[in-house]
Amino acid sequence: MAQMKTGVLVRLEEGPEEAMAKVHELGFPTCQVGCWHPEFFTAENAQRLSAAAAANGIEVTTIWTGLPGRMVWDFIEGPTTIGIVPPEMRAARVAVLKQGSDFARQADVPSISTHVGFIPEVPSDPEYAGVIDALAQVAHHCLANQQEFWFETGQETPVVLLRVIEAIATGNLGINLDPANLLMYGKANPVDALDVIGRYVRGVHVKDGEYFTNGSKLGVEKALGQGRVNFPVLLAKLHSLGYSGALTIEREISGAQQIADIRSGKVFLEGIVAKL
Repeated sequence: MAQMKTGVLVRLEEGPEEAMAKVHELGFPTCQVGCWHPEFFTAENAQRLSAAAAANGIEVTTIWTGLPGRMVWDFIEGPTTIGIVPPEMRAARVAVLKQGSDFARQADVPSISTHVGFIPEVPSDPEYAGVIDALAQVAHHCLANQQEFWFETGQETPVVLLRVIEAIATGNLGINLDPANLLMYGKANPVDALDVIGRYVRGVHVKDGEYFTNGSKLGVEKALGQGRVNFPVLLAKLHSLGYSGALTIEREISGAQQIADIRSGKVFLEGIVAKL
């Protein structure tokens, strides 16, 4: 079985060349490229990204497609603002996901990823059918571009993700597993979640965090090894399931401390992978 490769999340807004140089300088062979501003999804930027990745020997595994409009990352306003669940933003956000898919095709990247939002737990919820229809549109668009669409874990329980993937059934849906998000949103223990959705994991955000301590705010993200995610057990279980994709470090702070945490996280992660 191929060994899992390490990677890091970078931003397209940094500039394609700058982003790929950063990945190379940090010593990673893979990356995910995030973008929250769809005006950067141009043919020119796609060509630049593809060329810069090739020049630096970097594999770009997904375009993490941020969505327009207001999103509040908490338990109070989050359900009505995040992803494609809010009906008033659904069409605009589906359009941006399709735009991200077209950009990814032009840049020779095999998938796009995003947070879909607080998908209703109960299929009879009035919003459920509309969310499924919107996701099916995105899935078919990605399929036409010979791509996969990956759900970033966070706002949904594993059984909801499983149900949605089975309902749409296009064969190109996968999961970008963020184990810290599962804790920070209180949706699952990441190790146990693999029993439900492990076979659909296509990418991993290597991020650490804690459960929340009140009913309004998410749990706190932490540097790798300082939170509650049991990475040795999690990665061993992924390995046993046959996962051989990338392990992409995400650290949701900025500045010098972010780089320091990424560097130390790389050492932490490589120590675990070497024992698999």
